Amino acid sequence: MTNLPKTETLELDLKQGWLTIWFNQPGNRNALSDALVAELAAVLKGVRDDRTVRGITLRGRGGVFCAGADLKNFKENFQASGDRSATITMSIGAAEIFDLVNTAPQVVIVLIEGAAMAGGFGLSCCADVVICESGARFAMTETAIGVTPAQISPFVIQKLGYATGRRLMLTAARFDGTQAHELGFADFIADDVPGLEAIEMQLRKQVLGAAPGAVAATKELLGQIASKPREEVIRLAAENFADRMVSDEAKEGVASFFEKRKPNWVVKPE
Repeated sequence: MTNLPKTETLELDLKQGWLTIWFNQPGNRNALSDALVAELAAVLKGVRDDRTVRGITLRGRGGVFCAGADLKNFKENFQASGDRSATITMSIGAAEIFDLVNTAPQVVIVLIEGAAMAGGFGLSCCADVVICESGARFAMTETAIGVTPAQISPFVIQKLGYATGRRLMLTAARFDGTQAHELGFADFIADDVPGLEAIEMQLRKQVLGAAPGAVAATKELLGQIASKPREEVIRLAAENFADRMVSDEAKEGVASFFEKRKPNWVVKPE
């Protein structure tokens, strides 16, 4: 049985193998406070090796996904002291949460209402699927306040490509959900929350029909081949495939095909 940590800034909902993580600090627009980031890291680490958790959805309470970094914390604890080494340590630590989302073995969906700004936008770029309201608001506002989109930049490039990511980071341009879809950030858009949830439910059905070990292995392979020479990619892919071919999941999957039945990992969501 999955044991989830107790959280104060997050609301956790685990049903039928799907974990919904609600950012639950609407008073500060679900900013990435130290407490929220620490709790999110603990939850993701806690389910990382749990294949009964098949997918994860990140959402925000209060009609907004995430306003980005906690600027009050930055001002009080880093600008006031002028401690460069402490700021470097903080930034390196902040990178962990982006890596945890990016490398999660489960399929990660981000469902965006209202807005996803700066670090919240970067966090969304780490997910496998992004669903957003057509009227949602987005921007990487870092350069507009005199800082840089440092730790999110690799994931923005990963999601949007170099040219588009570069332009949006340099100009701090604002855009809505419809434009986000055109840019390739949003995989799906809807005009209201019921529409968003209908798309998410369809995606859940697809994921719950896929073998969880195979999903995890595919994500691991994709992370490994990002910038490696072709010869190394071929070898990594072959080893990855060979490991899966002799797995219990592959044996069950092939058997179910010939026996004309659903494999034993398929879950039908309510």
